[in-house]
Amino acid sequence: MSDQTTVMLYINCIHSPGGAERVFCQLANRFAECGWRSILVTSYREPGRVEYPLHEKVERHNMEPERLYEGRLKRNIHRIANLRRLLRECMPDLLITCMQEPNFRGMMASMGLPVKRMVSVCNACEKEYPGLMGKFVGKVLMPMAEGCVFQTEEEKRWFPKRLQKKGRIIMNQANESFFDVLHSGERRDIVTVGKLRAQKNQALLIRAFSRIAGEIGDNLLLYGAGELENELRGLIESLHLAERVKLMGLSTDVANDIKDAKCFVMSSDYEGLPNALLEAMALGLPCVSTDCEGGGPAMMIKNGVNGLLVPMRDEKALADAMLYMLRNPEEAERMGRAARETAEGFRPDAIFAQWKQYAEDIIHG
Repeated sequence: MSDQTTVMLYINCIHSPGGAERVFCQLANRFAECGWRSILVTSYREPGRVEYPLHEKVERHNMEPERLYEGRLKRNIHRIANLRRLLRECMPDLLITCMQEPNFRGMMASMGLPVKRMVSVCNACEKEYPGLMGKFVGKVLMPMAEGCVFQTEEEKRWFPKRLQKKGRIIMNQANESFFDVLHSGERRDIVTVGKLRAQKNQALLIRAFSRIAGEIGDNLLLYGAGELENELRGLIESLHLAERVKLMGLSTDVANDIKDAKCFVMSSDYEGLPNALLEAMALGLPCVSTDCEGGGPAMMIKNGVNGLLVPMRDEKALADAMLYMLRNPEEAERMGRAARETAEGFRPDAIFAQWKQYAEDIIHG
């Protein structure tokens, strides 16, 4: 029998763009690189969707040739059965899962098997674990796991004490390439990066920008795609900002697209630990964020030191913060430099070392 440590990671999909999906691919790759047997399991693939790249040594298992859209009960029974079969075949030392449904399926599929479990949390818990089913998963099933990774203190406090005591807070890693990109010396425009969806509340950002557009010469550039694109385009037109607010679509080179911005803004209503903000800080951008549910931005930004935090859904406060950054370039640069120093703690080697140590503690505990 091989002495090689085996880790299995399970998540619904690894499509780009997606924060949790990227984190899991990064973990699978790093476990493979450090000599572990690394197995990544997904529920489905969607034709035409780009997936995050995997190391050649990562073993990939996809449970559904075509994504199941049948009822929730039938879908979960099917995926739990398939995951249990894979667990029996591979018998990993540790199963790592992420988000409500994979956490639920992972706990159910591993019942009675000699497999240690690490669940993980990556979003505001009231949104990720709603209703009776969500409470059952978060308050009853997940505490049975041997370990849990939280991203923020706010997330951690939502769960029962017995899970809090054996859990650890581990931040997301920033892509190493963002540390190597430097701005050209002349800053312009306000930028944001994220899916065009209700959670990100880009409508708030657009309305806040409309308050200051007449006082500044910079434009607002939104990078990302999503179901709210037409709605946001209509809002931009209704505010007569078509020449000032640009929906840029998905970026293939985020770092170089935003590196010269005067200000990076995140206007979300809830977040775990947002990768876009991590990477903006790694670039040394002056950052403004809502102090949203989930507590991620508040874990990263110390107000007035390495960025600005504003109350959630406060249009005027967001406008004022952006205007402050643009009118006080020296202060903005100082906060940008401090943000980059903070981001040093998010380098991939440092973050993976925490995951690996925690995984070893659970396996050998």
